[in-house]
Parts: sequence; structure tokens; C-alpha cells
Amino acid sequence: MIHIEERISINRPIEEVFAYVSDFRNTSQWQSGVVDVRLTPEGPVGVGTRATFVRVFLGRRLELTVELIEYEPPTKQTFKTIAGPLPGTVSRRFEPTAEGTTVSMVIEAQVGGLFALAEPLVARSLRRAVEADFGTLKDLLESREVEVSS
Repeated sequence: MIHIEERISINRPIEEVFAYVSDFRNTSQWQSGVVDVRLTPEGPVGVGTRATFVRVFLGRRLELTVELIEYEPPTKQTFKTIAGPLPGTVSRRFEPTAEGTTVSMVIEAQVGGLFALAEPLVARSLRRAVEADFGTLKDLLESREVEVSS
């Protein structure tokens, strides 16, 4: 079992951070390796929304489908894997601060298939990717290089 926890403070209002992060269509802008995202159904994101991500991880092209199981704007989002090589859940919490927003993320994943033999490597690579992606997210939102739609 892989367990990863990460936090970051972003100097932007909670509503803006939540709207951007919760819209899966923005994922490829701040998560490395994501090459395509498809939503089912198209339109506003909410409980039951499914997203299929195509990403490159450890040199392999992976397809992963998740379903949003909790969605409480602007404070909480949780989704679970329903298809793909890393079954698990990702929970994100958003807290307002005097400077902006703290985003906390917890990933719980089971490693299967070819990755099962290399679980420690997968865990380290995933942890590094999450840290780097959070840094990218912070830079993007704080520099206002992105358009955030509510």
C-alpha cells in the first residue's frame, strides 16, 4: 500500500484554487506526465463525474479512470480509481488562510501488475511527482498565468 501526504500554501483565494484544481480539464497544466484528460459527462464537475487520464509514468503510458465520490466546494474533493493499474483514492482538502489557501492531499494506492514488484520505486517516484506538481500548481496560480473559471 502506498500512502502519500502533501501540503502546500498558495497565495490565492480558496474559491479560485478549488475551482482550478477541481476541474480535471486543468490537470495537464500542472501535473507532469498527463497527456490527455476526458470527462464523462462533459460539463460541470460534481459527484459521479468520471475522468480518464492518459499519462506517462516511469516510462510507461498508463490510462487511469477515476470517479469523484466527494465534492464539497470550496473545501473538499475525493476521487477513487475505477479502472487502471493503481487502485486507490485521492483526497484533497482546501483551507483558507490569512495569505490564501492551504491544499492538503492524501493518496492511498494499491500497486498492481508489473508495478507490484517495484512498489518502493513507484512510491518514491509518485511522491517526487506530487511534490513537483504542487510546486507547479503554486507557481501557476500565484503568477496568474492561468485563467480560472468558476
